[in-house]
Amino acid sequence: MTIVEAFILGVFQGITEFLPISSSGHLVVIQEFLKINTPGVTFEVLLHFGSLVSVIIFFRKDIFHLITHPTDRFFWLIVVGIIPTGIIGVLFEDLFERLFGSITVVAIMLLVTGLILWIAETLASGKKDSETMTIKDALIIGFAQGLAITPGLSRSGSTIAAALIVGLDRDTAARYSFLVVIPVIFGATMLKVGDMFSTTSVDFFPIQYLVGTITAGITGYFAIAVLLKVLNTGRLKLFSIYCWTVGGLILLTNLF
Repeated sequence: MTIVEAFILGVFQGITEFLPISSSGHLVVIQEFLKINTPGVTFEVLLHFGSLVSVIIFFRKDIFHLITHPTDRFFWLIVVGIIPTGIIGVLFEDLFERLFGSITVVAIMLLVTGLILWIAETLASGKKDSETMTIKDALIIGFAQGLAITPGLSRSGSTIAAALIVGLDRDTAARYSFLVVIPVIFGATMLKVGDMFSTTSVDFFPIQYLVGTITAGITGYFAIAVLLKVLNTGRLKLFSIYCWTVGGLILLTNLF
């Protein structure tokens, strides 16, 4: 893996992890069309670590408040939201892993992501905030996050869309979506760390890995800022158009 390839993978990881366009889906697309192969578990762990750091830095004030106020109602709503995500991940991990081999599944799920975002933007009412959000709302959003393990189905898109559909205001929808993913990314990263150390031979290129990690962190930070701006201005449908375009092009490419 070259430094340029590490940079490209870091950029794609940072941007697609938080914009509602599916990081897993774009990973499959990169491997299929750009012929850039991910170099292994170690590099993948570091990319996710870069993304994790970016969201922690961006929402550091919210995180500090929740840590120092563990009895806060919003804290426990986040805990509730993690539960369905974890259950789905454990029960259907093998199925989701098999789907990563299908570029057609990615294309279809990108089309679905676009539709979900369009519906959410259309139905958004913004009647609830963090104080009026319910346990049922948290479970629905957590369930949406769990389904988003499917390649091509955006995690941030699914959770924010679910939050808007159940009636959360845009600020609460964004905050909840990003805060509830932190333990999920952390947990998934820790599981991959175990796989990394169980690998008998790991090709380690320190400079390339450092470039990829830093790039993922920086681009992830700015991707969050972009998404929040688009969300607050009510223009999520822009991402719908992008997902439909990419998904449609992939399907056409495969057909012809």
